[in-house]
Amino acid sequence: MSASAPVTIHRVGQLDLWVGDYAWPFATARRSDIDAHFEHRRAEQPKLWNGRVLMARRPQFDGPYFSAEFFETDFASFLCWREWEFPDASVFNGFGMGVIRASDGAILLGEMGAHTSNAGRVYFAGGTPDPSDVRNRRLEMASSVAREVKEETGLTRFDYQAADHWHCVEAGAFVAMLRILDVDQPGDALKARVEKHLAQEEQPEFSRMHLVRSKDDFLPSMPRFVTAFLTMLLRGED
Repeated sequence: MSASAPVTIHRVGQLDLWVGDYAWPFATARRSDIDAHFEHRRAEQPKLWNGRVLMARRPQFDGPYFSAEFFETDFASFLCWREWEFPDASVFNGFGMGVIRASDGAILLGEMGAHTSNAGRVYFAGGTPDPSDVRNRRLEMASSVAREVKEETGLTRFDYQAADHWHCVEAGAFVAMLRILDVDQPGDALKARVEKHLAQEEQPEFSRMHLVRSKDDFLPSMPRFVTAFLTMLLRGED
């Protein structure tokens, strides 16, 4: 995301996300460059895996609805598009995240592990959707978020109350679809619970957890879409 890209937050009641058969010209035309770049990146981070992911195009906000068409591609092509400053402006990275909020209002975020493509960055739990999140050509973002939250924190759907709405944070080539997940547990206890889960994992996505209670807790490693949304929550808007 460009440092100068404006950040806009949309409150939406429904996501209308479908998966088409679009063949991404960028991934075909730049294939040899993409493969070479990914091999270079994998030499630096051997744990990178070139699996299948979903990217998006044709975003539309229509009142309480957000719609977009998703398509399947390989992670190497997605990574190059992101690291080469988004050479194809007709597509965007649409992903879901769970904003884990403790009973005392603290927000729990995680720091990405050294083996990941976003090492050191601090995010809400979530990530790029993949084909396992698709049902009858519909992208089930709620299921994607629940899956990612469980994988990254150990929290299941029985551990939180999910909001009945979403916030789409639009920032340049990104649209982050955020859902607030309220946990009936104070922040410090929740953080310790998740850290215990991470300690039991062989290779957790998060290397450590962070609590945010005020702007004093913001970190330079938090992307602007994260701090923009945290700022809104800290004003009491959700």
